Amino acid sequence: MISDTRLPRSTPEQQGISSTSIVKFLDVIRENNWEVHGFMLSRHGYVVAEGWWDPYRRDIPHALYSMSKSLISTAIGFAVAERLISLDNRIIDLFPEDAPEIPSENLAAMRIRHLLMMASGHAEAVTTWSCGDGNWVKLFLTTPIEHAPGTHFVYNTAASYMLCAIINRASGQSIDAYLDTRLFAPLGLTTVKWDKCPRGVVHAGLGTSLTSEDAAKFGQLYLQRGQWNGAQLLPASWIDEATSYHISTGDPVYNDFTQGYGYQFWRCRHNTYRADGAYGQVCLVMPDQDAVIALFSGTDEKEAVVNAIWETLLPGMSNEALAPNREALSELSGRLDELRIEVDLRETASRIESLIQDRIYMIEPNQEQIETVSLRFEPHEATLTIHNPFGEQHARLGRGWWQMSSLAVSDPGEGSAMKVAGSFIWLDERTLVIHLAFVETSFRRMFTCRFSAQSCEIELELASNLYWDWLPQEAARMTGIWNGNGVDSNGILNH
Repeated sequence: MISDTRLPRSTPEQQGISSTSIVKFLDVIRENNWEVHGFMLSRHGYVVAEGWWDPYRRDIPHALYSMSKSLISTAIGFAVAERLISLDNRIIDLFPEDAPEIPSENLAAMRIRHLLMMASGHAEAVTTWSCGDGNWVKLFLTTPIEHAPGTHFVYNTAASYMLCAIINRASGQSIDAYLDTRLFAPLGLTTVKWDKCPRGVVHAGLGTSLTSEDAAKFGQLYLQRGQWNGAQLLPASWIDEATSYHISTGDPVYNDFTQGYGYQFWRCRHNTYRADGAYGQVCLVMPDQDAVIALFSGTDEKEAVVNAIWETLLPGMSNEALAPNREALSELSGRLDELRIEVDLRETASRIESLIQDRIYMIEPNQEQIETVSLRFEPHEATLTIHNPFGEQHARLGRGWWQMSSLAVSDPGEGSAMKVAGSFIWLDERTLVIHLAFVETSFRRMFTCRFSAQSCEIELELASNLYWDWLPQEAARMTGIWNGNGVDSNGILNH
């Protein structure tokens, strides 16, 4: 059992895992250029391997996206244990003011358990983003329900939102406050900001963050069937029920998305289950191996990453402690210390730095809402200054290294200041590439700036291994004009 807010550490071999198998896992990640940001492996309650790909850090919470749905399930488990709700409560009875006056037969049959198992009966996911009056509950209850609840799986974040609204109504607290004393404080999890809907209900279906150690501790709580520090926080029966198979996902392909769905948890092969978020966020619980793997990423190759776990890590797990292997352990330690994302970090300079120093380029109207751009260069770093609707933003850039600061942008971040790691490199005398890694998220951006005598042509693109249809794949192109005067005695900017 775990009795400290920080999980204890051990070596892989002491806990029956081959260090060589972990090195193989890291090799597969590198060979395939999968963008993994953080990794933690624990067994028998001990962390045996952990690493973060520079510039991502162990102490910076990372966006969970839909992995947070498993936190919602946990909140429902607490509420059931406290008899605040029953899984058989009808949804229309919980929100009578927002239900249709004459509910359909399928709506009248919808229970809390159907929301948990993504089987509300809707033929398609309910989209809340375009809800005019901000009443997401009413939108959910008035959207036609084509199937009998419990019979048809549709991955539906709006159903997770409804569970948050149920916690709010049943407990009189928002789900973040409700979980704070029951989950976050006992486990020593990082307190983070949770997103809210227009009416103030916390929207935990995709809008919160944890550190990788927090995610590992959450998985450890489930592995220990609700026990923590000698106390039974959640009933073991709830853990079993929430992580069991409840409905088919309807996909005939055999992989880790087709093993069935529990209560906001995905079933996986090898009798495992996971909390799962977009872009490669995974908390994999392995009961038969008494192990937990937490991964934070910026990739759409999540299925391949999980396959690599089965192919490299799983065969390296033994039922008994292994003999010490100093050579393999040393290799593993070195590999973990050297992890970094694949970005060119050479230290470069250009003769035009002094010419463009502090020039303010007026940017033509663009979808990124960038109004002006300027740069200031110093011997070992630079500062990128952007003016946008959120004011003047300053991002520090390392010359061949990552420099941490914060930046408020329209995408990602929705106007809030976010931690950003910045670096820059000159490709030639007039072409500057700026890398910005929003280290609390899965996203990176890349500015490519081409300078001429009076202008700066800028391409701004998403710069990580993400290829989802709704993400911008083509670079945003914009032109900045400098209206000042300057001396270019060598004519560098005129070529």
